[in-house]
Amino acid sequence: MGVFFRKFRKHFLLLLAVVGPGIVTALADNDAGGVLTYSIAGARYGFRLLWVLTLSTIVLLIVQEMCARMGAVTGKGLSDLIRERYGVSWTLFAMAVLLIANLFTTIANFAGIAGSLEIFHISRTVSIPLVSLLLWAVVVLGTYRGLEKFLLTICLGYLGYVVCGIILHPPWKEVIRACVLPTFTPGADFVKVMIAVVGTTVTPWMQFFLQSMVADKGITEKTYRYEKLDVWVGSILTGVIAFFIILCSALTLCQSGGGQDIVMPQDAARALEPLAGHHAEWLFATGLLGASVLAAVIVPLSTSYGICEAFGWESSVGKRLWEAPVFFGLYTALIVIGASTILLPVSLVKVMFFSQFLNGILLPVILVFMLGLVNDRKLMGAHVNGPFYNVVCWITVAGLAGLSIALLFL
Repeated sequence: MGVFFRKFRKHFLLLLAVVGPGIVTALADNDAGGVLTYSIAGARYGFRLLWVLTLSTIVLLIVQEMCARMGAVTGKGLSDLIRERYGVSWTLFAMAVLLIANLFTTIANFAGIAGSLEIFHISRTVSIPLVSLLLWAVVVLGTYRGLEKFLLTICLGYLGYVVCGIILHPPWKEVIRACVLPTFTPGADFVKVMIAVVGTTVTPWMQFFLQSMVADKGITEKTYRYEKLDVWVGSILTGVIAFFIILCSALTLCQSGGGQDIVMPQDAARALEPLAGHHAEWLFATGLLGASVLAAVIVPLSTSYGICEAFGWESSVGKRLWEAPVFFGLYTALIVIGASTILLPVSLVKVMFFSQFLNGILLPVILVFMLGLVNDRKLMGAHVNGPFYNVVCWITVAGLAGLSIALLFL
């Protein structure tokens, strides 16, 4: 019995040591753009896009596991591997794709910050400058880790969608059928929402962020099985929360015979009314604010880490401004551009949705680079992809590319 408890204690401590990257990435993935995109999917099309979410969650599990595996086997981030394998020219292209995707995602998260605080009657002209200054300061002054834990706790408010989805007593047979049987609605808007659902579930920034976290934590092949569990739990958690956001939005916002649009963030909050009643907007705004602020820090940070890693520049939140000027310069630029854009008279919902649609358009580019790396036996040895992983990823690349081309003719 003593031997059993010693082994259990050893494995449990190892699990605690490596747990985090997958779950942190997953919770940050359900950011402002994600919540609004899932809400739009349910409000406009009811259950008809649940099968897309099912496939997207499977892809997320596979792609996140690939990233974590590459980080554990090589001890390097994705940007570093792209430079070593493909050279400077292709690295410039990959980093340009990452920068474009992450810039719009950062703008979307500032839209989420503005929208959530407007629910509390705080104007964006007041909230955005103050919050952007805070986000800059927490990274530069080194207080980010404490803020991250607080924001992750706030994000758990989205579990309210799970409770709400259960008390609404949905037609489970119809819901399960919608999760596994593809249905299509003719028109460009349906295709755009399809792409956005995939793009918000499997975002380009996640891959760079997760692999860098795994490498930085010193996770090796020996301890990788624990990180694999972390990644799977995080990915499933992302899918479950997304499922209930679509479900609640479909049951409360989608009118019979047609969809109902979401024009303002407050419209999406109505999906929580069966749970929170008149306080639904406050519950929604609190969760949206936490998720938006968390992602508004993580996405610019992942961009700075990725680009600096790719070209060998100094990168660390532990450095001072003059020790890592490019790193902090990129972070500052993304914060300033993201905040400044939202101070313009733009539609917050349209900004958030477009960012996720753009992620879906650009995702295949990052996946192609990843597939080339993870199937390189010189790099990965016995840890290359199996046939199933490769088939799923290439179908995803082809499917998103095909949908993007189809939009040109719709």
